[in-house]
Amino acid sequence: MIRKATYKDIDDILKITKACAAFMVGQGIFQWNAHYPDFSTFKNDVSRNELYVIENPSKIIGCVVVSTYMDKEYLPVTWLTPNKNNIYIHRLAVHPEHQGKGYAKKLMDFAETLARQNQANSIRLDTFSQNKRNQKFYELRNYKQLEDIYFPNQSEHPFHCYELIL
Repeated sequence: MIRKATYKDIDDILKITKACAAFMVGQGIFQWNAHYPDFSTFKNDVSRNELYVIENPSKIIGCVVVSTYMDKEYLPVTWLTPNKNNIYIHRLAVHPEHQGKGYAKKLMDFAETLARQNQANSIRLDTFSQNKRNQKFYELRNYKQLEDIYFPNQSEHPFHCYELIL
């Protein structure tokens, strides 16, 4: 079941993202760290009603942010559609114990359906250039890779921007 997250869910979500960070570090992918994502980031996501969780059956095993807010880092990107009525995906995470079972696909199916219901022009996101698994995941969903952006507090490596025209 996918539902909107509440403030009470944040501690469980942080356990998932910390487990994901440790799992990625074990694979040499330094995408998330002790500073990101953090409690205040998820608190902001909940306050904007943009954070969703997936449960199996009553335990949170993953999350995704479905946002209409365009981060300033995205401004220089030459997107495929105008900067009007776009959806942005952030912080997609599934606990490593539950990865490979289709939960990320369910979260993205949900996000894409929500975007279509809101007549969005496209869905935009970024993924870490060192995370080949994520890149393949989005490319198999027909997202087109565009330019790179940087989040210096996270990594010296770039993040690839992707867009799916709806």
